[in-house]
Amino acid sequence: MTVKWGRPGPGVWANTFLVLALACSRSPSDPAASGSGQPAAPQDRSGAISEPILPLTARPAEDPRLVKLGSRLFHDPILSRDGSVACSTCHDLGKGGDDGLAHSRGVGGKLGLVNAPTVFNAALNLAQFWDGRAATLEDQIDGPVTHPLEMANDWGTVERSLNASPEYEELFSAALGAKASRQGVQRAIAAFERTLITIDSPFDLWLRGDAQALSAEQREGYQLFKAAGCVACHQGQNAGGNMYQRFGLFGDYFEDRGNLTEADNGRFNVTGVAEDRHVFRVPSLRNVELTAPYFHDGSAATLPDAVKVMVKYQLGKELSDDQIGKLVEFLKSLTGPRKEPVASQVGVAPR
Repeated sequence: MTVKWGRPGPGVWANTFLVLALACSRSPSDPAASGSGQPAAPQDRSGAISEPILPLTARPAEDPRLVKLGSRLFHDPILSRDGSVACSTCHDLGKGGDDGLAHSRGVGGKLGLVNAPTVFNAALNLAQFWDGRAATLEDQIDGPVTHPLEMANDWGTVERSLNASPEYEELFSAALGAKASRQGVQRAIAAFERTLITIDSPFDLWLRGDAQALSAEQREGYQLFKAAGCVACHQGQNAGGNMYQRFGLFGDYFEDRGNLTEADNGRFNVTGVAEDRHVFRVPSLRNVELTAPYFHDGSAATLPDAVKVMVKYQLGKELSDDQIGKLVEFLKSLTGPRKEPVASQVGVAPR
């Protein structure tokens, strides 16, 4: 059930609340919702999975020469002005694809404006960045390279640095048959990032019929996840990432938090449309237990903290600590291993 909605408007909100109503139609007291019923994911008559969240599947293979080049560039601080920051600095593949900081630090130790989202499964998002300002992974690469608080570089300098390197001359020639260029860097890093899919999480195994892949508490957490309405925004293969939504549907999160920043405007900074203020791309919940702190502002230190905020401001509900715990246990089942070659297996020593 992957829904790719664009700029929020009246139709989007109507569809959102329709999904919410459908998600809430099952009572937590139903046998299937309590975890006491069928332990494996239900299927329709065709044998297809009839759940709002779908299992991740491997993407088509990328050109290994392009992936090798992209992995090298991803881990190389040569892209930054002073040679101190690489893509992997803020998107550590050993730390859930982010850096574990509320706000990342760029060249000169400058503090960024938002929490770095994970790069894992980013290829499945409808757009990149919290505000969705980049339509593709290729477009996204412009942002960190040229942003003054991140890599603070320019493409002319990047191209000269890469073309002065015999190693990169060989890699670009093998992958693209050309010298290093902005477009080549974008193509290569995007190709590498498209390999960062974390298939075969316990939840995926359960969806495919392994009744033992989830604990009873995780199954109960998933039924509560559906019954409470979380699936209104977190569904499809990526358990999110496929729509925009306002942060604070049932309360003013930003007024309660205080200290407003320009980044809090969300999509408004991209579109200039008043109704897009405080609207953000819904994040994927894949591997969410590894990506604390949470939200664009990094304000939720732990996963239970984040769940409590979502329950209050996005669902307008109150849940017990036991229910919050079950939701957290379900979310942990969305953590999957990375099956694609790690950097060292494509000729790159991780930095």
